[in-house]
Amino acid sequence: MEQLIINAISGAVGGGASGATLKQFDMGAIGNVIAGLIGGGLLGQIFSAIWPQLSAALQSGNFDIGSIATQVVSGGVGGIVLQIIAGYVKNSLMK
Repeated sequence: MEQLIINAISGAVGGGASGATLKQFDMGAIGNVIAGLIGGGLLGQIFSAIWPQLSAALQSGNFDIGSIATQVVSGGVGGIVLQIIAGYVKNSLMK
């Protein structure tokens, strides 16, 4: 559960930052954060599934700085990716 929370928070921050930075994909502050939250949670979980040794270390309760940093990065990147995709789709539909 902790890794999902870390991924979601990191994704929300990443989505908000990418929306503020990449104006062509901006969906408003709330839209950016929601897309980032979902993207961070989903893609962070997928990342953990791809690397089973990371997932096993996290599920055993052996949190260390390296695994937390990995979750923050994967959640943040997931949030950025989904926010950009959602912003692109929204802008395409508005045209």
